[in-house]
Amino acid sequence: MAGRIEDYALIGDMQTAALVCRDGTVDWLCLPRFDSHAIFAGLLGTEEHGFWRLGPAHPADAAAPAAARRSYRGDSLVLESEWDTPRGTVRVTDFMPPRDGAPQLIRIVEGVTGRVPMRSALRMRFSYGRVVPWVHRHESRTVAVAGPDSVWFDTEAETYGESLTTYADFTVAPGDRIAFTISWQPSHKEPPPLPEPEQSLEATEDFWREWVAHCTYHGPYREAVIRSLITLKALTYAPTGGIVAAPTTSLPEDIGGVRNWDYRYTWLRDAAITLSSLLRTGYREEARAWREWLLRAVAGDPDNLQIMYGIAGERELGEAELDWLPGYENSAPVRVGNGAAHQLQLDVYGEVTEALHLGHMTGLARNDYASLLQLKLIRYLEKHWQEPDEGIWEVRGPRRHFVHSKVMAWVAVDRTIKLMESGDVDGPLERWKELREEIHRDVCEKGYDKERNTFTQSYGSRELDASLLLIPQMGFLPPDDKRVIGTIEAIQRELSTPDGFILRYPTDGEHKGVDGLPGDEGAFLACSFWMADDLAMIGRVDEARRLFEKLLSLRNDLGLLAEEWDPRLQRQVGNFPQAFSHVPLIDTALRLTASGAYGG
Repeated sequence: MAGRIEDYALIGDMQTAALVCRDGTVDWLCLPRFDSHAIFAGLLGTEEHGFWRLGPAHPADAAAPAAARRSYRGDSLVLESEWDTPRGTVRVTDFMPPRDGAPQLIRIVEGVTGRVPMRSALRMRFSYGRVVPWVHRHESRTVAVAGPDSVWFDTEAETYGESLTTYADFTVAPGDRIAFTISWQPSHKEPPPLPEPEQSLEATEDFWREWVAHCTYHGPYREAVIRSLITLKALTYAPTGGIVAAPTTSLPEDIGGVRNWDYRYTWLRDAAITLSSLLRTGYREEARAWREWLLRAVAGDPDNLQIMYGIAGERELGEAELDWLPGYENSAPVRVGNGAAHQLQLDVYGEVTEALHLGHMTGLARNDYASLLQLKLIRYLEKHWQEPDEGIWEVRGPRRHFVHSKVMAWVAVDRTIKLMESGDVDGPLERWKELREEIHRDVCEKGYDKERNTFTQSYGSRELDASLLLIPQMGFLPPDDKRVIGTIEAIQRELSTPDGFILRYPTDGEHKGVDGLPGDEGAFLACSFWMADDLAMIGRVDEARRLFEKLLSLRNDLGLLAEEWDPRLQRQVGNFPQAFSHVPLIDTALRLTASGAYGG
């Protein structure tokens, strides 16, 4: 059985990523890309679906022992796990070197004290656990082949096969270092080069040390901000600049339920807010790469803008269910692909335009096509902003006139007007000023409940929605506007969990709610960070700081966050780690630091 979501560590090479459990088991790894088929899918099934455990030997009828300590080595993505056993202490270092060739996962075992018996158990299953590969020896190496894929296993330890699993049993003493490496290669090509684990470790540490040095944030929450930035960098597909929402699929928002989605794609919304955080902390190169990715993905057809694309800009992300996988803690179905790709979500026009605007304001080198794209997006919105859509939360129920979508349409027009006023582009300035005013008036008349002094989820509804917290952050209304304060307080009353975190919107248990799905979900962490932001903006800075630091306490021991927090089970839920949680963490830290609202 897979561990709790927060029991996992992330390692990656900015093209794919692996999740490593506290007991030394790699339960998730897709090769060669984030969105490729998994060769270890035990996270969503059982050991029969693929895993790689490396740790102290233990009886067959006992659970693998969890590491006594683990941490990332400095400001890097190099994981160190240590076990204290009756016979001594051992350390395992796990990492994936940023690649210029074959993708590699390297694990180095080091004796610390005593003499510790160890075991490596490697069970590769291709196609998300469905295909048993042909495993054989090639000279001194072990290779697993299935169709177009091959995975090469290299170690100086003696190995043997048993029960369709490759084992190595060995003992380490102080100073001993034994490396294990798997490398992916197309099966029709020559074998990948022999790995050089120690040199790769040094190069990986150097890469992260140099990258982190560019961070311009030096405030009191630096540790949390740096770890979140490293996580966001790890979720960036280096060859194209596309940013995945998470490296996993189908980790449930509701344990045992059906709210299981594939997040291994680039959502324009998530990528745009990630870009904003990177720009605010000094990372212009990532911003430039994302802008180039965007221009390639949208191409010359902004009228057919999708809400998400593949990491190289692919448009077809057809959704399918993997019925041979039982799902994480029996949360089925397991889905790959994402049927929401072709939804209408008008808010993405605002998020993309806001990101382009921020790039312009922070000195990102001008790109004429980016400015042209911005104008084309507004021309589309001019014709379609009055239509209902599926909204930010990708509801699978009927379309609605979501207030957040209209607000973000206003943002798109507003930022484009600012671009024209700066003299960088020409457009129908007066006409679009009138459009901006029309959208603003429409939202305030149709999306506001005067009786309760709050904006609502959609026109004519009584439900609330945490996305309304973005109204002051986007500049739609000032923070001291009574309607803004009323909305913040209404969301606190109606969408707060007992421990003070924020739900996205009401759900209805066994009945289908506004999102068209049965079941409930946990507190959405991004929304809780948005609440902290808003509280700071309206002057309740001590309350904002307390909520922010309470949110920081939900991170696992390595500083990682999933999408949601389940207040009933007191555990993280949803895909992991989640960019849409780490981005607002950074933004709130910057806001609180600027206001001086922090402890210590």
